[in-house]
Amino acid sequence: MPRTMALSLLFVFSCSSAQAEIYRWIDANGSIHFSDKPPALQPHSQVQLRSTATVPMNENIHQAERISRQRKELDELLAPSSKARYAKARRKQGDRDKQCEKYRQQLDRLQTRLRAGYGNDRGNSLRQQRRELSHSFSLECMLN
Repeated sequence: MPRTMALSLLFVFSCSSAQAEIYRWIDANGSIHFSDKPPALQPHSQVQLRSTATVPMNENIHQAERISRQRKELDELLAPSSKARYAKARRKQGDRDKQCEKYRQQLDRLQTRLRAGYGNDRGNSLRQQRRELSHSFSLECMLN
């Protein structure tokens, strides 16, 4: 509670003019105090306030306008009556489904060859191919 009060006092004092003098001290209970008048019997220090920062608002206004335009375009694309809605995504999905099926078939063939028996060198080569295909399958078919 004292910390919250101290922070709110610091905020109030920081909003005042830069000419005001702010003093900080810690009492016998360990609570931090802020005041515009120095305490008579407590050791204290003067708080140095930084000047307030100003940000030009015109950049924010332009950014807000750009975002509004982008949202409007997106709403038009996603509208149920839009002819372009998901068309590109459907084409990509169809191509991706074909590629994923191809990866599955290749992995099945490799797994069959691995089960059939092999020598050390051939087995290492087959396992390497399986790792590469599994990695490609995961990236293109499972993560997207």
